[in-house]
Amino acid sequence: MAPSGSRSIKRSCQTVLYWIPVIFITLIVAWSYYAYVVQLCIVVYLLAYHVVFILFTWAYWQTIFTKPMNPLKEFHLSYSDKELLEREDRGESQQEILRRIAKDLPIYTRTMSGAIRFCDRCQLVKPDRCHHCSVCDKCILKMDHHCPWVNNCVGFSNYKFFMLFLAYSLLYCIFITATDLQYFIKFWTNGLPDTQAKFHIMFLFFAASMFSVSLASLFVYHCWLVCKNRSTLEAVRAPAFRHGADKNGFSLGLSKNFRQVFGDEMRYWPFPVYSSLGDGCSFPTCLVNQDPEQPTSPGHNPPPNKTHQFPAKPLRESQSRLLNSAPSWTENGGAEDKERRASCPDPGSTLTPCP
Repeated sequence: MAPSGSRSIKRSCQTVLYWIPVIFITLIVAWSYYAYVVQLCIVVYLLAYHVVFILFTWAYWQTIFTKPMNPLKEFHLSYSDKELLEREDRGESQQEILRRIAKDLPIYTRTMSGAIRFCDRCQLVKPDRCHHCSVCDKCILKMDHHCPWVNNCVGFSNYKFFMLFLAYSLLYCIFITATDLQYFIKFWTNGLPDTQAKFHIMFLFFAASMFSVSLASLFVYHCWLVCKNRSTLEAVRAPAFRHGADKNGFSLGLSKNFRQVFGDEMRYWPFPVYSSLGDGCSFPTCLVNQDPEQPTSPGHNPPPNKTHQFPAKPLRESQSRLLNSAPSWTENGGAEDKERRASCPDPGSTLTPCP
């Protein structure tokens, strides 16, 4: 058989295998619906159950089928730049070419050695917080992780959906566990009629309670990440800037970090509809000074008491609001800003992160 044919068969088999966890979760949810609505059938609980069920399945669907966003064409190398890069054998010469290309891009992060982050597979300069996914075989904006349970990369475009999926799946399991508990106790005290329903009630309680424990730990962890404005990858390895690694480099404060994921419109927060701020290619950073290699926007003179600076290219309006909003974003916003300004170095000092 031709090599291309064997690769096609291998790719098809991998695609089927990747969908197995999603099918497993779908079957579990479908069975839980049958066990709760048909077998348990507690009428007074059914309205609340269906509200949680719809929000849960909606968020799960959005997480699965929202395509991860990839870097814009400005980050891809032109044909002439590719040829120029291929002709250079020395790493330093290649870095000079990449530095020239990255000069006009809103990029602040580097590799741990201080080099420009470049993807050989996609032939592009990686935007901040962008990483190459080996499963999807493409660069994903603000990549968090590749999740087998949704058969998709969790990143900038669907991270809000993923958070809501965790929240509503946890609420779904807790609701089933709480409302099924009394019947689970009756099962062990022989208080239930000897029908097929009693076994569904028992296994429903076990499944919901076990999933509740694992989902609770995962949900709490990702809530912590949102509050710190970090991805899972950044929690494992802090992003590196010109001054070195800084785990809090993208943190803007609790409220701003939250709104960067969920948006400014409170009415959209509970629903799996897109409302995140920004474009995924550039992010406000907690830096005292701009990267000296990045030119500022024409005519842009940041006020001396501002610690959050614009990237080289102007941000979207939603990102600008993140930087220019009043200090009352959080309950302790004023105190945090005073502490941050007190602990930041003099504006004329070298590039140093705020605490």
